[in-house]
Amino acid sequence: MSTLDVVRTELALAVLYLNKAEARDKICRAIQYGSKFVSNGEPGTAQNVDKSTSLARKVFRLFKFVNDLQALISPVAPGTPLPIVLLGKSKNALLSTFLFLDQIVWLHRSGIYKNKERAEILGRISLFCWMGSSVCTTLVEIGEIGRLSKSMKKLDKELKGADKYKNEQYRAKLKASNDRSLALIKSAIDIVVAVGLLQLAPKKVTPRVTGAFGFTSSLISCYQLLPSAPKSKAS
Repeated sequence: MSTLDVVRTELALAVLYLNKAEARDKICRAIQYGSKFVSNGEPGTAQNVDKSTSLARKVFRLFKFVNDLQALISPVAPGTPLPIVLLGKSKNALLSTFLFLDQIVWLHRSGIYKNKERAEILGRISLFCWMGSSVCTTLVEIGEIGRLSKSMKKLDKELKGADKYKNEQYRAKLKASNDRSLALIKSAIDIVVAVGLLQLAPKKVTPRVTGAFGFTSSLISCYQLLPSAPKSKAS
């Protein structure tokens, strides 16, 4: 491929990435928490960026609760253990509730919904729902990684000394395990972010700590949404 073809391919991937509403939301999230880290809760430009970006992100999430509502009522994969099924459905229910209540918070901050006291209560409830969904996600990923590990060990024995990394099925399971490990790290980080936003441990999880963890979590989300580059043909 010529240099121009490479540039065209990279630009096409960038356009494909930025066309995703989810990707734009996660980029805004990185800006939001990066600003929170810089401001450390102190008034100024960084805090203004934090607040304005937080409000802008809520627009990206309008009616997004429908996605998890659909996942909640969708059938699960055959053979999935009951505890993982229950945790997964709990995650969907909690995340859908968070996204629904978050819309009411947006209505209040936009000046449409006037009841400040109720909006603040609902906003706090929504954050607890998000923290609960992150806990459920963490437990689901731990369980699924354990299942994948057992499956990979069984497949390794079946290969009887052959190069397992040349086996397509083994490589697929390894990739799935790596993806779930990254999702596990992200969900664990998000629990800390939720604790910070709820101010459950204000002395330990300060706005700067919340910002650092939130920024890291956002970068992971951005990475997870990256499109796969097309494989070039051998010359």
